[in-house]
Amino acid sequence: MEVTLPLQRSPSCRTVFSERTQFRIKPFLGFLPTQSFNWKRDHMAATTTYRITASADFSRRRPRRISTPRSNDSTPRGFTPRTQVPTTSIQRRGQKNNEKKKGTGPSPAPEFTIPGSNTETPQLKTGSDEEEVSGVNLVVAKAEAESDGIGLEVASTSESLFDEDKTSQFEETVRMPEVDERILVESKDAEGITESEVSNNAGRLLNVNMLLDTVKDKETRWNKNIRIDDWQDKAFVSGDVDVSVYGRVIEEKQIYTKSSDDEGGENIEKEESVEEIDIFKVGNNASRETDSRNVTISKTVDKVESINCVDDFHKRPSVKPEGVDEGYNSISEDKKKADNFLKLKLETEEILRKEALDRLASDNFRKGHKLFYYPEIVEPDRDIEIFFNRSFSTLKFEPDVIIMGAFNDWKWKSFAINLSKTQLNGDWWSCKVYVPREAYKIDFVFYNGNDVYENNDEQDFCITVEGGMDGFDFENFLLEEKRKEQEEVMRRKAERERQVEEQRRIEAEIVESEADRAQAKEEVAKRRGMLQELLKDAVTSFVNVWYIEPTEFGANDRVRLYYNRSSGPLSHAKDIWIHGGHNHWKDGLSIVSKLIKSESKDGDWCCADVVVPDQAVVLDWVFADGPPKQAVVYDNNLLQDFHAIVPKSIPGELYWVEEEQQIYKSLQAERRLREEALRAKAEKTVRLKEETKERTLKTFLLSQKHIIYTDPIDVHAGSTVTVFYNPANTVLKGKSEIWLRCSFNRWTHRMGLLPPQKMIPIENGSHLKATVKVPLDAYMMDFVFSEREDGGIFDNKNGMDYHVPVFGGVVKEPPMHIVHIAVEMAPIAKVGGLGDVVTSLSRAVQDMNHNVDIILPKYDCLKHSNVKDLQFHKSYSWGGTEIKVWTGKVEGVSVYFLEPQNGLFWVGCIYGRANDGERFGFFCHAALEFLLQSGFHPDIIHCHDWSSAPVAWLFKEHYMHYGLSKARVVFTIHNLEFGANLIRKAMEFSDKATTVSPTYAQEVSGNSAVAPYLFKFHGILNGIDPDIWDPYNDKFLPVPYTSENVVEGKRAAKEALQEKLGLEKSDLPLVGIITRLTHQKGIHLIKHAIWRTLERNGQVVLLGSAPDPRIQNDFVSLANQLHSSHGHRANLCLTYDEPLSHLIYAGADFILVPSIFEPCGLTQLTAMRYGSIPVVRKTGGLHDTVFDVDHDLERAQACGLEPNGFNFDGADGAGVDYALNRAISAWYDGREWFDSLCKRVMEQDWSWNRPALDYLELYHSARK
Repeated sequence: MEVTLPLQRSPSCRTVFSERTQFRIKPFLGFLPTQSFNWKRDHMAATTTYRITASADFSRRRPRRISTPRSNDSTPRGFTPRTQVPTTSIQRRGQKNNEKKKGTGPSPAPEFTIPGSNTETPQLKTGSDEEEVSGVNLVVAKAEAESDGIGLEVASTSESLFDEDKTSQFEETVRMPEVDERILVESKDAEGITESEVSNNAGRLLNVNMLLDTVKDKETRWNKNIRIDDWQDKAFVSGDVDVSVYGRVIEEKQIYTKSSDDEGGENIEKEESVEEIDIFKVGNNASRETDSRNVTISKTVDKVESINCVDDFHKRPSVKPEGVDEGYNSISEDKKKADNFLKLKLETEEILRKEALDRLASDNFRKGHKLFYYPEIVEPDRDIEIFFNRSFSTLKFEPDVIIMGAFNDWKWKSFAINLSKTQLNGDWWSCKVYVPREAYKIDFVFYNGNDVYENNDEQDFCITVEGGMDGFDFENFLLEEKRKEQEEVMRRKAERERQVEEQRRIEAEIVESEADRAQAKEEVAKRRGMLQELLKDAVTSFVNVWYIEPTEFGANDRVRLYYNRSSGPLSHAKDIWIHGGHNHWKDGLSIVSKLIKSESKDGDWCCADVVVPDQAVVLDWVFADGPPKQAVVYDNNLLQDFHAIVPKSIPGELYWVEEEQQIYKSLQAERRLREEALRAKAEKTVRLKEETKERTLKTFLLSQKHIIYTDPIDVHAGSTVTVFYNPANTVLKGKSEIWLRCSFNRWTHRMGLLPPQKMIPIENGSHLKATVKVPLDAYMMDFVFSEREDGGIFDNKNGMDYHVPVFGGVVKEPPMHIVHIAVEMAPIAKVGGLGDVVTSLSRAVQDMNHNVDIILPKYDCLKHSNVKDLQFHKSYSWGGTEIKVWTGKVEGVSVYFLEPQNGLFWVGCIYGRANDGERFGFFCHAALEFLLQSGFHPDIIHCHDWSSAPVAWLFKEHYMHYGLSKARVVFTIHNLEFGANLIRKAMEFSDKATTVSPTYAQEVSGNSAVAPYLFKFHGILNGIDPDIWDPYNDKFLPVPYTSENVVEGKRAAKEALQEKLGLEKSDLPLVGIITRLTHQKGIHLIKHAIWRTLERNGQVVLLGSAPDPRIQNDFVSLANQLHSSHGHRANLCLTYDEPLSHLIYAGADFILVPSIFEPCGLTQLTAMRYGSIPVVRKTGGLHDTVFDVDHDLERAQACGLEPNGFNFDGADGAGVDYALNRAISAWYDGREWFDSLCKRVMEQDWSWNRPALDYLELYHSARK
């Protein structure tokens, strides 16, 4: 039956059930086996076991036994109780008092325990409820029920063979007395079979016992041979010969018999497969001990009238064995006998089962146990029956009893099933529960369907499942299921996105098709109008100038056109050519022919035969003194061209309909080509970005290879990886032992910290290694190292710890919420590099699946055109003023604009007011108040430079303990030249601090604002926006290019740059300079480099302006001087021109950046993005990003890179000359090498991919 119940949770249930969970109970056929064997359903042969008991005059009587005694250390197969849920055992009826009792006691139970019983229990076997009955038991007994006997088992199967010769020899020496023939039906294999016995016989067998209780010759003893002379009723028995090795192939015929009631009672005989007979084992008292007697049946006992096999579906064939000696007599049985036979068998099985359960229930009732289960050994993928004594529980007065449970500590497949009152003595209720194959434990309670529970004194009931998963395997199974679920969710999401995209494409196609149709109509109308104008002027001839014969012609006709050469400017031309087209030159030049002298006309007439083009309505032409591209003199009818009507092709309405359709098809084809090109380009852009990200991640992992790396480098969940560590480069240098401490998911994994593992040295190297198994739910590996197992000195990467990302895990890293509080943001409120960092860093971190918001003042000078979906959000009050909040998206990042109504940001600029400190201090406090009042709980608050430095201490003093306790503060110094005092205070209160490059961090480490806080101060490089600076999609370049075609792309850009600036178009080394003209940028070095480049016969282009008028005028004078002396090789553009900057980055061979100091620098990074080679001074970020091709190989490799430019140390002309001379010489001397260098630098990733990874590590470190 199937029952659907609403679930209620027990007060101590360890899981929460779904409110709408339904539970299904599978119907069960027969009784549950403690052990079952798979039956091969593709064989018709029955697997049968015979038991023969021969009565004799023995000196002592031997008891009849059905169950088999087992060793003390084995688990009983009957109803002996398990550890958690108790049962009791029973004995078989008829067991003699002198029989030895054997059993096992229970193991300790953690939750619910009742001692077991020592009594033996019978083993009852059946197949699963999905299988047909495949074997039957026969009992042949004499009236003398108490006589001793000989036990015989013979199994017939398709997996073992008899040796015919050995069987014949055996028959000659072994005889068996006549057997009496009363036949009864008994249940299938009441004894049970151990696994070792099965393995000692060929195949897995289902056995049927045939018991012959009497034998006529009572004087036969166990140690003697017995002969039966009647060959019609013969069997051979030997008590001292082991015949288990003998076998014989017997071909059987299956005879399908229909009774007289079934369509005339015809017999259908069918040849079947070869059947095999296997000798199992015959022993004293039918036991399975090693000294048992072995018996084989070599002749048919024809007193046994039928053995019926039940087919997989509805056939019940009789078995007709043949072939042993004289062969078996054919036995034909009708369907009625088979049905009666099966019915009797099942009734016998049920009787045995009831007897067993009666004894089990009686024993547990006597001991006061609340429940027991059957079978005692619970295995996965089986049904079990749970019996509950209501009278011993809190439910003794309740009319309904329901079991509510789940598996594996309440984690898997909950269920609720009504229990039914049983016929057992006592108040026993029962139900069947299917145990899934994933189960290692069953957890359950009982209740009345309302609020009365029996939960084992709040401990819940549990049953251990054996032979299946353990807890760890189940956890991995759950993770694998979760992974599959995630894959399915992603598949469905992708399918939905595909359908949405397809619908969008269809809708766009409809709109664009309508636009194409409208354009075609417009084009046809335009052509009709033009044709009408042409027809006004078009004629079939012009007196004494030209005419056409015949006068009536149409499209595709051949006509002769005559021309009087003396009528125009070609009167003295040697040759005359016609250059013609049609319909106002619609398809360009379509008629070209040389005219020849006309013999039929007087005067200076010449002619040419031409074919009128298809769909021509008007012919258009001119005459010339040569073919196209070679003619010099033309007669074009005074710039009006010549036109002639095609008389038979004057278009009607049908022509214009066809013309419109043709134009429409042409427009569609052109549009599809454009769309396909754009799609292909977009796909390539995405692919290039993904490839770049992968390379960058690999570089990131390899950047610490001198200390730690893994094999494989890409760690995948569920795999085993080897961790390599080099203590020589750490604080653990020289330690005798190194211990690895490892966990996962930033030390938050469910497994906790793994036990410390001693690392072992590798051969031929300074690294040590250890092996780690990565769980399926890992997304990050975490490491620290120590000198001893119990600790000592640790290497934890200066408090950052070592981390390696894990790919393919079923659990993803939970996103952080980062809030930037800043006063600049590109492109809506940009003054310097700070605005670029805020926007680009936010985008990069957001692309890594974290949540990012930016809080910015709402200046009245914002570039609103770059803000999408700008709308009013809310108002709040602080500091005695109302503050309006607006929201919008800038470059895909969510931005909150704060607009205080006191007018502090309605001043038309970002910086430059006398009260800038007051303005930005108010903004910082208002931003924190906005977070508090809006209920935000960010993980990280990131503030920048002096302008938002007050956030650090305002947060710690006013908000950390009042609602924003979760957040940590990160402060970034972009330029230490401004606001040193505010920066010093922010350094003190921040949790982590950064600046824009590692070298700049070292350069400012002695500054009083920074020095006390070096323990939390880190240098992280800035990056560039790869979408803005992308030569493959740059609209300002003549030819888009990637590293694959960098040479061609840069050549085209150089030519365009030379043409734009009036430089000589020649293949010379071109040095570009893009900078603000300030002393920080090394203006004296710039001047020196210009002259040095010209001396080396190179070209120079400078783009930039000076905020200082004196410097600006100085460069204006230099520009004029260069224009006079080197105008074809030098050009100085003393302003800022965005499109020109893109063209210089692409067209230049070198980009010069000779800064005196440079915290980070983006110019050199952009140059490499466009394949230009940087020439820089070694300072700040320039030193961290440019590796000299002659001197920095090892330094580059330590960063996972290759050398990419030229650099110098000094701040004088000699330093510039050293780098610039080497660069220009490389261009002249090895163009192939230089081109490969351009390709190399283009493939290096200087975007925010790597800096974002570094910032995320910093954010996590701040949260520890």
